[in-house]
Amino acid sequence: MMTASRLDVVPSAVRLLGISGSLRRGSYSTMLLRHLAARLPAEVTLQVVTLEEVPLYDADLDGANPPAGVAALKAAIAEADGLVLCSPEYNYGMPGVLKNAIDWASRPAFASPLKGKPSLVVTSSPGALGGVRAQAQVRDALAATLARPLSRPHVAIPVIGSRFRDGELVDATALEMLDGAVADLLQEVRLIRAATEAA
Repeated sequence: MMTASRLDVVPSAVRLLGISGSLRRGSYSTMLLRHLAARLPAEVTLQVVTLEEVPLYDADLDGANPPAGVAALKAAIAEADGLVLCSPEYNYGMPGVLKNAIDWASRPAFASPLKGKPSLVVTSSPGALGGVRAQAQVRDALAATLARPLSRPHVAIPVIGSRFRDGELVDATALEMLDGAVADLLQEVRLIRAATEAA
């Protein structure tokens, strides 16, 4: 569970969607999301999705009846109160599979399910920088869709393999970073709800 001092910002019944930017069976990005889901307060759920069923973007298929994997992704984004995108870094940037998913989800332009969606970006890497270059790309792509990537210190976890033991995230620094970032995401959800109710 997140520390009690941060739970005062948690609105009731929050649905988060975690999107993994890696297709690898033993992906650390997917493991991070699943570990995070188990740490959340009882009133917060995190659905973890991977992107194997999302085909390469094709404008000819981008219409009222998109491919099933695309329709499922867009529906999950629309139903979520906030997003957690967790990604590795490939060749100084985000993986193509994640950029592809963002491209699909960004349609229709200016009215997509990503519009206005508070979004937390988490990156990790076996290297020393934790995927910060991928982080910047993901944040820029989300901003282009009119999503709301959180304005906060980056969550970039270096030397990711050493942070796990028997499939569990055990590194205290990484856990503290994740808990603080998720608390900030929940705070953003709360502020958006309050503004909507006041309108």
